Formats: sequence, C-alpha cells, structure tokens
Amino acid sequence: MAALGDRGATNLGLQALDVTPAARAALKGHRPGVLWFTGLPGSGKSTIANLAERRLHALGFHTVLLDGDNVRHGLNRDLGFTDDDRRENMRRVAEIAKLFADAGLVVIASFISPFRAERSTARERIGRDAFAEVFIDAPAALCRARDPKGLWARAAAGRLRNFTGVDSPYEPPDSPDLRLDTAARPADDLAARVADLVVRRWRASN
Repeated sequence: MAALGDRGATNLGLQALDVTPAARAALKGHRPGVLWFTGLPGSGKSTIANLAERRLHALGFHTVLLDGDNVRHGLNRDLGFTDDDRRENMRRVAEIAKLFADAGLVVIASFISPFRAERSTARERIGRDAFAEVFIDAPAALCRARDPKGLWARAAAGRLRNFTGVDSPYEPPDSPDLRLDTAARPADDLAARVADLVVRRWRASN
C-alpha cells in the first residue's frame, strides 16, 4: 500500500484508449456536458435538478444526476464540512462528472459548491464548451424560511457547525451561464429553462 507521501506518484501515465469520448457521444445522439448547479442550502437545487433531468430524459438525452447528499453517503462519506473538505468534495465531483461526460452523458451536478475557485477549476477540468454553471439564486432569508431539512435552524442554534450561509461563506457566481430566481418562478418553469439550455448547447446538430 502506498504511503500518504506517495500521492504525487511520478510513475504514472495516461493509457491510450481506442474508443474516444467523441465516439461515445456519437452513439448518444447529443453532445455531452455538465450542468453545475450551485446555491445556498434550501435554495431548491435538488428539486430543480430532478425536474430538469425528467424533462431531459423525456427529450431523449442520456443523463446522470449527482446530488450532494447522495454523493456524501457513498464516494465522499469520509469528508466533513471544513473548507478543505469542501474543496476535496468538489475536486472529486469534478473528476466523476468529467468521466460521465467522457462517456457521452449530460451530467447534472447539484452541490452547494460555495467557492468560486473550485467551480472555476471544475470548468477548466471538464472543458469550457462542456460546462454550464447554473446559479440557483434564493436569498438566505427565503432558504431559512423553507429549511426543508431543519438544517438552518440547527445551525442558528449552534448545533451544526460549518454550515454554508451561517458560519461558512458562500460566494455566488459572478457570471453564471444561467441564473434561476427561485423566489420569482415555480420550480417546473425553472427546470424548463435548464432543459432549453441543454437543447441549445448540446443537441447533436449544434
């Protein structure tokens, strides 16, 4: 077993593969891409992501949905919520999203992803043409009022540490590819806008 100090191994190379990402995408009938949802806890990310995937599936897109809570139950169950753990969480998710995109899928990654630098790194890793940042924009007051999991209340009472929006920062996107105002429009309307973005960008004829 490699020691912790061996993580930066220099004896590795990239294996050449005969079936390319372009060849895989050709079988799908559409171009691959990653929709990166970001927003405060309780902003509506998971709800809109689920509705958007249903629409895309009905339109014939091959999709996969990576949800923050679900990923933390498996792949990232060893990570906490410190800033460093959040950065590692996003690094792993970006790598997984890239693998799925290389397989020809439209990936919906729904995560708080609070730091601009990590979202920018994900865009560069996945590729600018295959990446769309979707800002699920809801004010903190609205998220606190919704509080579907009771997490805002626990954080405000001091029973939950490193909670984004209370004692951990959130950096909203400066120029997202799509901004969705969940205070102004119902979730299904916003999901339709996500599907429209995918159709415009990643239909095979584009």
